[in-house]
Amino acid sequence: MKQKHGLAFCVALLISGCGKQEVAGPASKVLSPEKVADIASTISRRYPDLSPQVRDAVLNTVVRSMDNMVLIEGGEFQMGDFGWPRGFDPQALCQWPCGVDPANMERISLDIDDDFVHPVKLSSYYLSSLQTTLGDFDLFFLAQGRPQFDAALRNRADMKHLYQENLPAPASRKWQEAKDYCGWLADLSGYAVDLPTEAQWEYAARNRGQPVMFATDNGNLDYGRNFPAPDDNETFAVDRFVPNPLGLYNLTGNASEWVNDWYDKHYYRESPVENPQGPETGIYRAQRGANNKFANDPTFSPSASTVRRWRWGALAAWNAPGVSFRCAIQSAQPL
Repeated sequence: MKQKHGLAFCVALLISGCGKQEVAGPASKVLSPEKVADIASTISRRYPDLSPQVRDAVLNTVVRSMDNMVLIEGGEFQMGDFGWPRGFDPQALCQWPCGVDPANMERISLDIDDDFVHPVKLSSYYLSSLQTTLGDFDLFFLAQGRPQFDAALRNRADMKHLYQENLPAPASRKWQEAKDYCGWLADLSGYAVDLPTEAQWEYAARNRGQPVMFATDNGNLDYGRNFPAPDDNETFAVDRFVPNPLGLYNLTGNASEWVNDWYDKHYYRESPVENPQGPETGIYRAQRGANNKFANDPTFSPSASTVRRWRWGALAAWNAPGVSFRCAIQSAQPL
């Protein structure tokens, strides 16, 4: 599933003065021509001063983002660290519970804030099959008239490889930027696009709530096939490895992902069963998944698990790779 990102091309056209050329609207896998035309009209109203090429790039991004949405059928599951028998091999996991009483299992995670197993019932929703790309994140900034982030760093020879268009959007600087990007898609598409909740993320990573340790196609870490090799510690293209059974790519091993929730280590001991939204306030925001610098070290393979929770509070000075996001649609209505 390879993507094409036209931001660099459209920016080049803008700079070179070719802004009067018109580009045909994109064909969509899921949206009707009428819906695509409606989105194009919305973009024209929102951004009358953008060149036709940039407006077309925005339209392509919105349509492609909707095409990438996967319907996740809702259901009930036991959220949290469901445990695993001692001494597991992440490359050859048994079928849980592996003949062992779950009460006698060890925690999967290295932390203690996810070991409270609790029932959760979710309504159906959509989740993007891919993490947001840097190219699409750049286009969002361009459309808003905001300066390109980390502009000085991008010109450094030793940093350019971190700013390729098909890498996950680096969003370590502010949770709000990830939230605003999904809101931007919502505004232009007319769908209820937002960040996924923490419960939605785990449910999808666990193939609709099954006791799956790793969010890969087979639940194991097959280094180099469905997960980066131990010596591969850079972020990589958002569609590089095979997806999980739901069709979701790189839920771990590439970049950790912002979710919509505030972080509270005790929240899930008292959270509602149906569609938990996270605490009302907090100091930290929650992240799920794991970036490859943590996840691809076999010694710390539990960090790559579907149950590991992370907190992030302080604003970073720059948008470092390793923290990204994907958007969801908080509705199951047909697209």
